Amino acid sequence: MSTQSPAEPPSRAVGGTEYSWCRAVPDGTGVTVLSLLFSKQPNLPHLQSCIHTLQNSHPILRSKLRFNPSTSTFSFFTPSTSSNLQITSSDSNFTFYQTLEHEINTNPWKHNESETGTDVMFASVYNLQEGKYAVVLRLHTAACDRTSAAFLLRELLKLIGDDDNVDLFKEDGLGLAIEDCVPAGKANKPFWARGADMFGYSVNSFRFSNLEFKESGFPKSTEFVRLKIGLEDTEKILSGCKSRGIKLFGLLAAAGFIAAHASKNIPDEKWEKYSLATLVDCRSLLDPVLSDHHVGFYHSAILNSHDVKGGEDIWDLAQRIFSSLETAKNNNKHFTDMADLNFLMCKAIDNPSLTPSSSLRTSLISVFEESLIENTNQLHKDLGLLDCIGCASVHGVSPSLAIFDTINDGQLDCACVYPSPTHSREQMQDFVDHMKKVLIGATVSK
Repeated sequence: MSTQSPAEPPSRAVGGTEYSWCRAVPDGTGVTVLSLLFSKQPNLPHLQSCIHTLQNSHPILRSKLRFNPSTSTFSFFTPSTSSNLQITSSDSNFTFYQTLEHEINTNPWKHNESETGTDVMFASVYNLQEGKYAVVLRLHTAACDRTSAAFLLRELLKLIGDDDNVDLFKEDGLGLAIEDCVPAGKANKPFWARGADMFGYSVNSFRFSNLEFKESGFPKSTEFVRLKIGLEDTEKILSGCKSRGIKLFGLLAAAGFIAAHASKNIPDEKWEKYSLATLVDCRSLLDPVLSDHHVGFYHSAILNSHDVKGGEDIWDLAQRIFSSLETAKNNNKHFTDMADLNFLMCKAIDNPSLTPSSSLRTSLISVFEESLIENTNQLHKDLGLLDCIGCASVHGVSPSLAIFDTINDGQLDCACVYPSPTHSREQMQDFVDHMKKVLIGATVSK
């Protein structure tokens, strides 16, 4: 395993989507964490060498985001010729979940206007109680989306377990922004259509129903709850999705909408309009086509709304949600609306009053179109890997609940994050528990 420093690639300005994350992260949305729990104490020098190898294979991971005074935000990826990340290590009374929450709310990009820039990646090791250890990677979302994070996890574990026989994919330079890879003509939209869509997004946001806001004012932190469903019920859920020709995200969103309606204690016949942000990994749709080996942010959001009343059949609602996304994709909304949503995201950051109760909430729920699939292997057991959670902060502009779902050894495992104190832990735990009940109820044959 070589840690030789490569030649320095050129700097580049961030793209439009990356810029929106650069605006969002200082306010609290877009700090990505990948948190691993081990039963064996990590070898810190070896771990640090493995991370440096990853950085040398993916130059964006050893880059810095440089602050641009003219725009008052980070605007340039500036490369480094060497990997100089230093792991911080500490003893802690935290639980594994508390470690995750601590890291997700540690924001080196907030109020940092260094001329030399700020690293896009940090790493920490915590000595927890009962002889367990947490290893946490913290990254700027503009440089690492969920697909990238999952790929980095797999590569890092291989490096930790076998430092002589790992054939790493090596990228040249800092990669391209997603806007530079959109196929010709796919993002075209007439001027008046763009104006009408942006007006519609803005006006409709005040028609959306939300979960009860426990406190007014700006959310201050991101908190975490977990939704896990056992193997047998997960198999039934996935089988139900497959037989109906839909994807899991539709069922997760439907369960969230049903739980939201139930939380209001309103008559079943009363309709409410709920908004859903679905994140689509565009790698396979770009020109050139990219794989999950390309580290960066290559997702696009599609925002849809759905009218929901009490007593909804979850499968019917899930089918509507899935069909609306398919229609939007067939109309290239993941490309044509990219600039619009980025612009509105930045406007909401500057003008919180544009969001309901100045809460910075832009949708009720966000989901990913595709679920991650992870399976434990012998390497994981040899390393003493007990658990792994990946998610990102949401207490700036974002949904009330962001769902990061994984099929882990055949079981549904969702990291669910929400803004606090806008929503309380008790409220969101009850909400997620209700979602779980609805999901398991969907497995009952009708």
